[in-house]
Amino acid sequence: MSKILLKQAEIVTMNESDDIFVGDILIEHDRIKEIGVNLDPPTVDKVIDASNKTVIPGFVQTHIHLCQTVFRGRADDLELLDWLKKRIWPLEAAHDEESVYYSALLGIGELIQSGTTSIVDMETVHHTDSAFQAIASSGIRALSGKVMMDKGDEVPKVLQENTKQSVQESVDLLEKWHNYDDGRIKYAFSPRFVVSCTEPLLKEVANLSAHYGVNVHTHASENRGEIKIVEHETGMKNIEYLDHIGLANDRLILAHCVWLSENEKRIIKEKGIHVSHCPGSNLKLASGVAEIPSLLNEQVSVSLGADGAPCNNNLDMFNEMRLAALIQKPLHGPTTMDAKTVLKMATIGGAKAIGLESDIGSIEVGKKADLIMLDLHNFHTYPSFNVDPISRIVYSATRADVITSIINGNIVMENRIMKTLDKAMVLAEANRSIQRMTKRMVNIV
Repeated sequence: MSKILLKQAEIVTMNESDDIFVGDILIEHDRIKEIGVNLDPPTVDKVIDASNKTVIPGFVQTHIHLCQTVFRGRADDLELLDWLKKRIWPLEAAHDEESVYYSALLGIGELIQSGTTSIVDMETVHHTDSAFQAIASSGIRALSGKVMMDKGDEVPKVLQENTKQSVQESVDLLEKWHNYDDGRIKYAFSPRFVVSCTEPLLKEVANLSAHYGVNVHTHASENRGEIKIVEHETGMKNIEYLDHIGLANDRLILAHCVWLSENEKRIIKEKGIHVSHCPGSNLKLASGVAEIPSLLNEQVSVSLGADGAPCNNNLDMFNEMRLAALIQKPLHGPTTMDAKTVLKMATIGGAKAIGLESDIGSIEVGKKADLIMLDLHNFHTYPSFNVDPISRIVYSATRADVITSIINGNIVMENRIMKTLDKAMVLAEANRSIQRMTKRMVNIV
């Protein structure tokens, strides 16, 4: 659809001026052509009546595991290392091409229905091409990559790679998928975490990231047990080690960063590293509460992610925004992590993390048309009179309030109806996939 006109919306721009007003948005092809009041272009292909609706930038989640969506409910009530060794790694080892594909579609469906239009995704060791195929057909914007693991204890044999193989498969996927569909899909090198990767692998990732100019997406300092292993093996803390081997720069996206030393905070700030805060996952795995206010005070780039379905157990940005705001208030006071700060983390903050702040993350002329429309005309979001719309979005709204999602100028959900996914088919195939995988797990060692 080449021209879409949204009429009479409450527009929450998230631009530098934080403009909020009632007006119209004209979308032409994949970009926002015009924003104003009473726009009347000579020809449009579709007019959407957005009166009494709120339009905001689509959410950008900077840490997701689409391959884990079919594991939902199968890894509850465990801490990180047990969660990985007893549940997640055996399940990932049981994946096949179809199960990765439908796990990705299941996650993408949930993400789109809850307002997320862009993700930073980390897959498993094998079958990552299937996830990219799901991303491509669904219309979501994604930075994704195959997970890299060339060492570690209690890792199923199926997931044990050698360094050369891991690097070559990653490069092959990059050369096939990076900048697919005019840049809607991009590739990120995705070493799992220091515990799972040899130093030669991580150094090669640093070199390849610089050579190709692409992001690196990994986990760091999520859990105190993980940190203890890293210190024992390297003599350094996580971020210090990543800096030592040349990975600390503005292409690096680090999930979690719950337990940081003052020196690590300094490195993150000075090197321009991006932190993906995952409050839901950090709470469920009992990892801790990241010191996000202090990072924000130092102008560190912080964004939000739900992590994976088996450690959350949903991929809902409204949930992450609310948690991000509330868990800090008992520690730092009620004015900490106000609604505007959190909504910026969920939109323009995520865009900055993936280097796309000039294209997405706010509603401005010339930017990509990645928008969501909310219906806040309901019991749980009223009264609306003289109430800050951002407060309503962060503290009152839910994913059920997202009625339309537009990505890259394409309507991927309209009036809660998915346009790019067959919901009934995805749900059925997700069930069949996990059933097949559960039988296969018996033979995995």
